[in-house]
Amino acid sequence: MTCAVSTFTHAQTAPTYADVAPLFAQRCVVCHSGEQAAAKLRLDAHASVLAGGGRGPVVKPGNAAGSELIRRVKGQSQPRMPMTGPPWLSDAEVALLERWIDAGAQPAPSGGAAQASASPAAVLAPGPGEPVTWVHVAPVFAQRCAKCHTDGGQMGAPPEGFRLTSYASALDAADRARIVPGQPEASELLRRIRGQALPRMPMDGPPYLSANEIGLVQRWIEQGARGADGKAAAVPVGANVRLHGTFRSGSRLDDLALIVGPGARLDKAPALGQRAEVRGRLDAQGQVIVERIRAR
Repeated sequence: MTCAVSTFTHAQTAPTYADVAPLFAQRCVVCHSGEQAAAKLRLDAHASVLAGGGRGPVVKPGNAAGSELIRRVKGQSQPRMPMTGPPWLSDAEVALLERWIDAGAQPAPSGGAAQASASPAAVLAPGPGEPVTWVHVAPVFAQRCAKCHTDGGQMGAPPEGFRLTSYASALDAADRARIVPGQPEASELLRRIRGQALPRMPMDGPPYLSANEIGLVQRWIEQGARGADGKAAAVPVGANVRLHGTFRSGSRLDDLALIVGPGARLDKAPALGQRAEVRGRLDAQGQVIVERIRAR
């Protein structure tokens, strides 16, 4: 979603916060607002924009080129913002922010917009018949997960190298697949936020994700873990998986049916109802071909 952006020339009045607030409201505050603001950076009021986030100021009045906010929306610093992109901000939108900062990042005039508010719930919820895409789930990850699962986060390096700061990094299966398109029960990420796998995520919970947020992530995976463009992701055939849960009858891990062939290794064979760890690989349908099962 983009918003209409006013166009200014040097002969016109310099932009104020009233001019950039609608842009923040439509593209930024779904993640950068409230007590759970991503990176502790709130972009929902002029004072909070200037205050910056957990790593310091992101706006240097009079110096757009030296402002981290501009570097992020241009992709000069990673991860590029907004996290729901692409699409990223248009050239006109970036130029507006640059003019506002270069002119001193002035507040709104008296009676102008004092806040950039939006309803995160309205942004998160796909419309009737609309598939769930990265645009809908990215704000959840940004607010509750990316504080750790990013470079230089609260735990230093991202835990186990897993980053939730972009669509590509979330789907990266080079180490192992945490998200299996079309197979929510085989997706470690979903098992972690449900508490089927321990430790439950996010690490700073409780509170954990709400039922609505968990349901949104589940539907996103069920529908193919679609990108912002609406296209479903491919199953990473052959990728490793590591899942935790409760071993059930019929070679199931909770509700996930496992493919256990003669070559599967059983270590400390779990009894029914006992917690277990499953390691395996994905076939073309996203099913888990077990290589090892052990009691936890």
